[in-house]
Amino acid sequence: MLYALIGEDVPGSLELRQNARPAHLSRLEALRDEGRLVLAGPMPSIDSPDPGPAGFSGTLMVAEFESLAAAERWFAEDPYVTQGVFARTSVKPFKKVLP
Repeated sequence: MLYALIGEDVPGSLELRQNARPAHLSRLEALRDEGRLVLAGPMPSIDSPDPGPAGFSGTLMVAEFESLAAAERWFAEDPYVTQGVFARTSVKPFKKVLP
Protein backbone atom coordinates (compact mmCIF):
# COMPACT_ATOMS: atom_id res chain seq x y z
CA MET A 1 0.00 0.00 0.00
CA LEU A 2 1.05 3.59 -0.49
CA TYR A 3 1.82 5.89 2.43
CA ALA A 4 2.30 9.65 2.69
CA LEU A 5 5.26 10.51 4.89
CA ILE A 6 5.21 14.12 6.03
CA GLY A 7 7.89 15.93 7.99
CA GLU A 8 7.57 19.46 9.35
CA ASP A 9 10.87 21.24 9.82
CA VAL A 10 12.21 22.81 12.98
CA PRO A 11 12.73 26.57 12.68
CA GLY A 12 15.99 27.44 10.94
CA SER A 13 16.46 23.93 9.53
CA LEU A 14 18.39 24.84 6.38
CA GLU A 15 21.88 23.95 7.67
CA LEU A 16 20.58 20.73 9.26
CA ARG A 17 18.92 19.82 5.94
CA GLN A 18 22.05 20.48 3.95
CA ASN A 19 24.12 18.26 6.25
CA ALA A 20 21.62 15.38 6.23
CA ARG A 21 20.61 15.64 2.56
CA PRO A 22 23.09 13.21 0.94
CA ALA A 23 22.08 10.36 3.26
CA HIS A 24 18.39 11.28 2.95
CA LEU A 25 18.58 11.23 -0.86
CA SER A 26 20.43 7.92 -0.81
CA ARG A 27 17.54 6.26 1.02
CA LEU A 28 15.01 7.79 -1.37
CA GLU A 29 17.03 6.64 -4.37
CA ALA A 30 16.96 3.10 -2.97
CA LEU A 31 13.14 3.25 -2.78
CA ARG A 32 13.07 4.61 -6.33
CA ASP A 33 15.34 1.86 -7.59
CA GLU A 34 13.02 -0.71 -5.99
CA GLY A 35 10.07 0.88 -7.83
CA ARG A 36 8.40 1.92 -4.57
CA LEU A 37 8.78 5.71 -4.65
CA VAL A 38 5.89 7.70 -6.16
CA LEU A 39 7.16 11.20 -5.33
CA ALA A 40 9.33 13.06 -2.88
CA GLY A 41 10.30 16.64 -2.34
CA PRO A 42 10.65 19.58 0.01
CA MET A 43 8.11 22.29 0.69
CA PRO A 44 9.71 25.73 0.29
CA SER A 45 9.10 28.20 3.12
CA ILE A 46 8.24 30.89 0.58
CA ASP A 47 6.39 30.85 -2.73
CA SER A 48 9.45 30.04 -4.83
CA PRO A 49 10.98 26.86 -6.24
CA ASP A 50 14.35 28.09 -4.88
CA PRO A 51 13.70 29.65 -1.48
CA GLY A 52 17.36 30.47 -0.85
CA PRO A 53 18.08 31.28 2.78
CA ALA A 54 14.36 31.09 3.66
CA GLY A 55 14.77 27.32 3.42
CA PHE A 56 12.03 24.77 3.64
CA SER A 57 9.06 24.13 5.92
CA GLY A 58 8.87 20.38 5.45
CA THR A 59 8.99 17.37 3.17
CA LEU A 60 6.40 15.15 1.50
CA MET A 61 7.15 11.62 0.31
CA VAL A 62 4.74 9.03 -1.07
CA ALA A 63 6.03 5.48 -1.26
CA GLU A 64 4.92 1.87 -1.12
CA PHE A 65 5.46 -0.16 2.05
CA GLU A 66 4.14 -3.53 3.23
CA SER A 67 2.34 -1.91 6.17
CA LEU A 68 1.85 1.29 8.13
CA ALA A 69 4.27 -0.03 10.74
CA ALA A 70 6.92 -0.65 8.06
CA ALA A 71 6.49 2.89 6.70
CA GLU A 72 6.77 4.34 10.21
CA ARG A 73 9.94 2.31 10.89
CA TRP A 74 11.49 3.43 7.60
CA PHE A 75 10.68 7.08 8.31
CA ALA A 76 11.99 6.89 11.88
CA GLU A 77 15.41 5.95 10.46
CA ASP A 78 15.52 8.76 7.88
CA PRO A 79 18.45 11.17 8.40
CA TYR A 80 16.08 14.14 8.44
CA VAL A 81 14.45 12.53 11.48
CA THR A 82 17.58 11.23 13.22
CA GLN A 83 19.53 14.47 12.65
CA GLY A 84 16.79 16.78 13.94
CA VAL A 85 15.54 18.42 10.73
CA PHE A 86 11.92 17.59 11.56
CA ALA A 87 9.99 18.86 14.57
CA ARG A 88 7.03 16.59 13.73
CA THR A 89 6.38 13.67 11.45
CA SER A 90 3.32 11.76 10.34
CA VAL A 91 2.69 8.70 8.21
CA LYS A 92 -0.73 8.14 6.68
CA PRO A 93 -2.16 5.59 4.26
CA PHE A 94 -2.49 7.11 0.80
CA LYS A 95 -4.73 6.12 -2.09
CA LYS A 96 -3.50 7.34 -5.46
CA VAL A 97 -6.35 8.24 -7.78
CA LEU A 98 -4.75 10.42 -10.50
CA PRO A 99 -2.82 10.44 -12.72
